[in-house]
Order: sequence, then C-alpha cells, then structure tokens
Amino acid sequence: MGGFVFIMVLILIVSTLLVLVVLVQNSKGGGLASNFAGSNQFMGVRKTADFLEKTTWSLAIALVALTLISTLVIPKGIASDISIDTELREKIENAQPIPTDLVPPPQDN
Repeated sequence: MGGFVFIMVLILIVSTLLVLVVLVQNSKGGGLASNFAGSNQFMGVRKTADFLEKTTWSLAIALVALTLISTLVIPKGIASDISIDTELREKIENAQPIPTDLVPPPQDN
C-alpha cells in the first residue's frame, strides 16, 4: 500500500511539473527565453528552448513509466475480503422469505 501511495505522489509531482514546463514554452519558439532576453543572458534563446524541450520529453517519459509501474503496485484484494463476500453470498442465497402474515398490509392514501 505504501508503494502505491508513493508512486501516486510521484505521478502528481511529475504531472504538475509537466504542465508548468509546457506552459512556459511558446509555440513559436519564444516562451521563457524571449521574456528574459537581454545583453547579459546566461543561456541563449536556443539553449533555453532546447532545455525546455528535453525537460518536456523527460517528464513525459517519466509520467508514462510511473503510470505503468503503478499498475504493478496497485493493492490487490486480500483473502479475507473474498471469504466475507462468500459468507454474504451464502447468507443471501440461504435466506428464508418473510412470512406474509408478518408483513403489514399496504396503506392506501
């Protein structure tokens, strides 16, 4: 159960980061790099676009991998649940009908 919760938290973090990285990008190639363009840039426009693209692909691959891993760590039903279900099913199948003399007559309003 703890592994499943851990994987789900990782999926939420990766999804949030992926949304943020995609929103920072501009479809025309500007995005974050064009907003901070100046004479004393640390990274050029092209390097920032490359970084954002690599980050997007990395997060997308991580998201797919985590979702596939999550299918392996989903908590499975335990044997006691099956025995409870079997007991309930037997009680329902073996239940006696209520005698008609104990059922109150319907009231007409």
